[in-house]
Formats: sequence, structure tokens, C-alpha cells
Amino acid sequence: EVQLVESGGGLVQPGGSLRLSCAASGFPFESYDMSWVRQAPGKGPEWVSRINSGGYRTYYADSVKGRFTISRDNAKNTLYLQMNSLKPEDTAVYYCKTPDGYSFKLRGQGTQVTVSS
Repeated sequence: EVQLVESGGGLVQPGGSLRLSCAASGFPFESYDMSWVRQAPGKGPEWVSRINSGGYRTYYADSVKGRFTISRDNAKNTLYLQMNSLKPEDTAVYYCKTPDGYSFKLRGQGTQVTVSS
């Protein structure tokens, strides 16, 4: 089955850390750039980060630069997002997806991240 399945979300205090994972199956994961996006309650989707297929080129939104790190393990067909120094405004549902502009469009079901004391 062609799918992306996120995990690792949860409730964390401000300043804390979480590591999100996205397990890919059913397509040649190693051939695709991948992205993380998020959507906060009542807001539109926000692009967070992107990584190239080989894992050596990364891009970040200004809002997360220096705090979040995207990575991938192509041998495990898994994408990661390490999130440090979390803030309440990082609260959102986080999705992994193939980047905009790809004809192959795929997005996971999302994982909830809540940053609150």
C-alpha cells in the first residue's frame, strides 16, 4: 500500500523536544524529496521543512530555523523531524508529504503536537 504514516507527536512543555517520524511504504522513497508541513487550529497549512532525496540538502521555514532538524534514513524508508526548544506557537498537526510541484502527491494522516504548560 502506498502510504505515509506519522508518529511521535504528543504533549510537551515549552522548551521541550519531540522527534517525529514518518514511515513510507509502497513507493521509491529514496527517489523523492520530502517535506514536513503543519496546520494549527483555525489556520491554513504552513510549510516547515524540506529535504532532498539524498538527505544532504535541507531547507527550513524561518519560524523553525535553528530549532528543528529534518533528516531521513532511506534504508529504513523513514523521514524524521527533530523539534527542540518548542514554543506554544508550534502547536499543530504535523504532516509529512511529497513536496508541492510533484505530480506524485501523497500526505500522511498527521500527528498532533501540543506545546503547553
